[in-house]
Amino acid sequence: MAEQEQPGTTTATTPTPDHGESSYVGSGKLNRRRALITGGDSGIGRAVAIAFAREGADVAIVYLPEEQEDARVTADQIEAAGREATLIPADVQQEDACRMIIATTVDALGGLDILVINAAYQQFRESFEAITTEEFERVFRTNLYSLMWLTREALPHLGEGSSIITTSSIQAANPSAGLVDYAMTKAAQVAFTSALADDLGPRGIRVNAVAPGPIWTPLIPATDWPEGKLEQFGQDTPLGRAGQPAELAATYVLLASDGGSYISGAVVPVTGGKHL
Repeated sequence: MAEQEQPGTTTATTPTPDHGESSYVGSGKLNRRRALITGGDSGIGRAVAIAFAREGADVAIVYLPEEQEDARVTADQIEAAGREATLIPADVQQEDACRMIIATTVDALGGLDILVINAAYQQFRESFEAITTEEFERVFRTNLYSLMWLTREALPHLGEGSSIITTSSIQAANPSAGLVDYAMTKAAQVAFTSALADDLGPRGIRVNAVAPGPIWTPLIPATDWPEGKLEQFGQDTPLGRAGQPAELAATYVLLASDGGSYISGAVVPVTGGKHL
């Protein structure tokens, strides 16, 4: 398990994560839907993009410009499923970029039905005193500010039956001291999910969150862990291993599809047995 720098890339992640490339089989659950996924180039975002496309959705993915290679691989998977792929290189830390992301998606796909806010940033902190303002601002802007901006811009385009899904974390309920700023944002996403579900329910728009446990994505080796921590990643779960991105895809499909039509305000744990 080699370490790398942020943003992590799939080609530099060993072993290579499983995004469901060879395993996910769709059955038309999202036919004619139009989806936007931030952080869609790799990891959980790629797995969700593959699943959505194989379920019949056209998919726009957002990624940092330096992740272009990963994004192109994801787009190839979407197109191989016979669906339209829209690539949007952008930094969600910027309000103008979030405005552009929604406008580009709506223009390219002809509308928007599913918003998956998945992009995130984290770093392990040796001590609370070591957290600089610049660093926690990056965490907050990536994980929280973008959540507000993207949702606000998307809402005029979302109609009855639409779905908003955030990627929270087990850190929301069981925070690690070394990830305090990241955990704070994930807990805030849970509050966002609950409050917005109440607000948008009368409009027929559902809002839910997925709370992954330890999932093997490029974000993990790109996090500055203490020595030996990376090699132990996920081994403290009841299942005794880290999860793969592909193991979350069906949860996002459920929450985005008519199969989840009565699910809103939920935080769905996919944690390998760890308690949420």
